[in-house]
Amino acid sequence: MSISATEVSFDESTMWVALDDGRTLGVPLAWFPRLLSATAAQRAAVEISPMGLHWDELDEDISIEGLIAGRGDQTTKRPSAA
Repeated sequence: MSISATEVSFDESTMWVALDDGRTLGVPLAWFPRLLSATAAQRAAVEISPMGLHWDELDEDISIEGLIAGRGDQTTKRPSAA
C-alpha cells in the first residue's frame, strides 16, 4: 500500500502534510533546517509526487515514508554513540 501527500502547508513552527488516507501529519520544521530557514515563498514552492515532497530551490527532498516513520533530515551526520 502506498500513501501519498495531497497537500502541504506551514505555520510558524510546523509543516502540515495531508495524506491521501485521510491523516494529517504535523512535523516540526526544526527537523528540516533548510525548510526552517526558508522564506514562506520558498516553502510554498513544494512539488508533491507519489513518493514525497521536493523543493528544487532548497535542494530538499522528503519521503512520505520517512515522515510517517518519524525521521527528520537524514543529510546531517549525527555523532555516534560511544
